[in-house]
Amino acid sequence: MRGYTSRKKHRTALKAIIVIIVVLLLAAGALFGADKVLHAMYPIKYSDYVKHYSAKYGLDEYMVYAFIKTESGFDPSAQSEVGARGLMQIMPDTFEWIRYRLDEEDSGIDFDSMYSEKDNIRYGCYLLGYLNEEFGGGLTETAAAYHAGIGRVADWISDPEYAQDGRLISIPSSDTAHYADKINNAYKMYCGLYRK
Repeated sequence: MRGYTSRKKHRTALKAIIVIIVVLLLAAGALFGADKVLHAMYPIKYSDYVKHYSAKYGLDEYMVYAFIKTESGFDPSAQSEVGARGLMQIMPDTFEWIRYRLDEEDSGIDFDSMYSEKDNIRYGCYLLGYLNEEFGGGLTETAAAYHAGIGRVADWISDPEYAQDGRLISIPSSDTAHYADKINNAYKMYCGLYRK
């Protein structure tokens, strides 16, 4: 009974904190304009690189912003616990694969270059372009492959339990499903805020 009471108090405190955060966000929206708050939450940064490399690799620039926002929150020095680096959180093995595909093995570029905004966006856009083409331009499939890998998504797409007509209808990994939802939601926000 004691554990139940403790959990109930914890849930009540958590609900109160969420209510306070929502009230603060609403107040900020009223004070500064919701549009300004949303633009601050979904910024456009490194636009010269994003525009150039998204065009080069046949991508919607707002899709690239959605990945950067989701992966690093626009922090070029971001590093994950598993070793992914930079704005688009490029993993060491993925870096090596992209470097090979771009024929840059003797170029002097190394994994530390993934802290460079330009190099990270260039490599990230190359990868997104490849995945986007591989999965027929589907944002959910591209996001799932970016998160879980090409092989896993190809397996899911070949299974009628998870896909129909080459499109995922469900994702068996909850982490990947959550990630794909975050990408889709960020993309919708970017399009809604910035597409004219």
